[in-house]
Amino acid sequence: MFNFVKQFHTQDDGAITVDWVVLTAAIIGLALAIIATIGAGAVDHSNSVGNRLTSQEILEY
Repeated sequence: MFNFVKQFHTQDDGAITVDWVVLTAAIIGLALAIIATIGAGAVDHSNSVGNRLTSQEILEY
């Protein structure tokens, strides 16, 4: 039993996997937050440009 506990304590093969999973999840979360922020601003800006173009008078000669 003591041998099993000693071997279990010295094995850290999966520790780096946990680090990578947490790091990857953080990067994906940050990317989604940035995309959502930029996307909302882009939609507002395009609506503003569309409204401005719609309100312009077209001159005919």
